[in-house]
Amino acid sequence: MIHGMNHFTITAEDRDKTLGFYCGLLGLKEGARPDLGFPGAWLYPPGGGAAVLHIYWDRPMPAQRTGVIDHMAFTSSDLKAVKARFDESGLKYDLRQQAGAGTWQLFTFDPNGAKVELDFDPSETL
Repeated sequence: MIHGMNHFTITAEDRDKTLGFYCGLLGLKEGARPDLGFPGAWLYPPGGGAAVLHIYWDRPMPAQRTGVIDHMAFTSSDLKAVKARFDESGLKYDLRQQAGAGTWQLFTFDPNGAKVELDFDPSETL
């Protein structure tokens, strides 16, 4: 039986831009990765735990993008600081508060075109 999500894997066109987005802007940390025979990175939450995102960049992008996943979502905190980092970076995003539950949702795209959602507790304020 399934107990939770293990990780997402993305194909990156530009290593530096991709790591800049996930590590620099979103705060994930590059960490231990076994030698898989091709270049890539495993990214971990700052507080530790298992890798949540695997990246590789040694292969050309497929003509037809792989998969049918619409987006990946991360539980996040410090909405005010994250919004400020996005504003400073100039990266476009859509921030909304979910009707009913009140969860703050920040949607954006990584440098490779993957849609990313950051979810913040309803009690956070701008």
